[in-house]
Amino acid sequence: MALLRGLFWLVLFVFFTFCFIVLFEYGTHDFMNGFQKEAARVKAFVMQQTGKTEEPKK
Repeated sequence: MALLRGLFWLVLFVFFTFCFIVLFEYGTHDFMNGFQKEAARVKAFVMQQTGKTEEPKK
């Protein structure tokens, strides 16, 4: 149960950190548009990092 609680707090911390960064970069007037842009950037970064696989050498 402690692991689940710790995971919950970690996810909550990451989410609010992301929101703070978006709020700092885009302000309150463009928060939703900025949130969508930054979420797309994070998704592209993660896909790029996980998509790199080395092919086995023969």
